[in-house]
Amino acid sequence: MADINDWNAQIIAEFRANQGKVGGQFEGAPMLLLHTTGAKTGQERINPMMYLELDGRRFVFASKAGADSHPDWYRNLVANPKVTVEVGPDVYEATASSLPEDERSRVYAEQARRYEGFAEYAAKTTRVIPVVELTPAS
Repeated sequence: MADINDWNAQIIAEFRANQGKVGGQFEGAPMLLLHTTGAKTGQERINPMMYLELDGRRFVFASKAGADSHPDWYRNLVANPKVTVEVGPDVYEATASSLPEDERSRVYAEQARRYEGFAEYAAKTTRVIPVVELTPAS
């Protein structure tokens, strides 16, 4: 777990130092930082991830690189759907909600069309990868 935390910490630092831009495997990809509340600990967790802007809405994907279990951040937001989102220099409060299957399939297919890694993640697992909408608080 320390390895992924170190890796995330490096991406978070690079993201914040460069107005939301990161290099390496995420060069040019739309990235955000998602702040969730730990389901068991109540502590703030921050995870860098790719997102999709579609039809004026923002989505993230609980792909976990095609693993057979949901990522911790997804379990956290199911328990506590109030989240904070950092996109570039902007920070806002939002509500996270999983899409119903028909809409989930359409949005996931668009992400997989734009970034083939997401098609590979879906092919690697038998679970349905959740798609989460981040709706800004009004």
